[in-house]
Amino acid sequence: MTIGGPAKNESLAEWLAHPMSKAPLVSATAAIVALVLAFALNPSPDRHRTAIREVIAERSPVAGALGVGALTAFVSTYHSLGVASYTTVGDRTASIGVFGMVFVMQPSGGN
Repeated sequence: MTIGGPAKNESLAEWLAHPMSKAPLVSATAAIVALVLAFALNPSPDRHRTAIREVIAERSPVAGALGVGALTAFVSTYHSLGVASYTTVGDRTASIGVFGMVFVMQPSGGN
């Protein structure tokens, strides 16, 4: 039995009957599918900016009414890593995106 497929003297049914021989193939396939999905679902700059506006308005209705979220989203810089993305405002990370989801970072207090 071979890892990549049935040996010359082994039928496909015999090869499929050995689940351990399929484990590397299944793992590789799952990794490739996850990588393709990560590329396809990487959030766009607009998704990041919309999430920043919404989260700031949820965290502080006053900031939302004053347009702080819209201003923050406007000045943010989008960076794509292919499988993930993030935005920065100045030297701070404002949001992180992966698999179609955007997570807005909590502002650090104090400094």
